[in-house]
Amino acid sequence: MAKILESTHELNLVREAQGGNSSAFGQLYDVYIKKIYNFIYYKTMHRDTAEDITSEVFMKAWKNISQFQGDSFPAWLYTIARHAVIDYYRRQKNLIDIDDCWDLTDDCDFIKELDDRLRLDTIREGLRSLKSREREIIILRLWLDLPFKEIALQLRQQEGAVKMAFGRALVRLKAKIPLSFLLLIWPGLLSLTVKQ
Repeated sequence: MAKILESTHELNLVREAQGGNSSAFGQLYDVYIKKIYNFIYYKTMHRDTAEDITSEVFMKAWKNISQFQGDSFPAWLYTIARHAVIDYYRRQKNLIDIDDCWDLTDDCDFIKELDDRLRLDTIREGLRSLKSREREIIILRLWLDLPFKEIALQLRQQEGAVKMAFGRALVRLKAKIPLSFLLLIWPGLLSLTVKQ
């Protein structure tokens, strides 16, 4: 029931923002800034780039809020973020698969501590071992906290197939990455169940 009320409140904020209420959009921004930043960061693996693209995503969202017609604001934001990352790599003219864009890193100021570097490299290797679609599902579920129904809509797949892919990917990640490392980025992982 609380989730329905929260969703109704969110849609009310969206409607107010569509009417030009920047304060309502600011509330939406506060809720989603960290999730969108994290999604972009793990696609680019570079803080400054992630900050710039995140800024661009929210500017585009504010500018185009009147075009939002769905019932899932986070899925709409995710779509903008995904396209912004793709556009970024197109501008960079990198000759890699866009879905594998986290393979590019700029290590000059990336991690200051050796321990952090080891953890990040381990996590990155674990994620790299997944198929592109599995990585996307993991990011949408764990970083953006989207329900499986919304992920299925975004990826144009059946909800059951998304749940199955998520479960399999999570098992493979846990086999490759120590649980303590995973809990650093996803503290709620222990209580997470596939059925949601």
